[in-house]
Amino acid sequence: MKLSRLFVRTLRDAPSDTELVSHKLLLQAGMVHQVSSGVYSYLPLAWKSLRKIEQIIREEMDNAGAQ
Repeated sequence: MKLSRLFVRTLRDAPSDTELVSHKLLLQAGMVHQVSSGVYSYLPLAWKSLRKIEQIIREEMDNAGAQ
């Protein structure tokens, strides 16, 4: 699938009001969208990544015998 067909809007330059490197990278990669001042929403790619990380952690905890 071409990157142009994804629901991701990447930014060439980060907004000037970003202070943290992680914040800048998440905005540039199109993983989060600022809804209003201090309120962000996860876009589909970030949501899928979070679910995958959660699944991997859950599998490893189950293998280790954790609850």
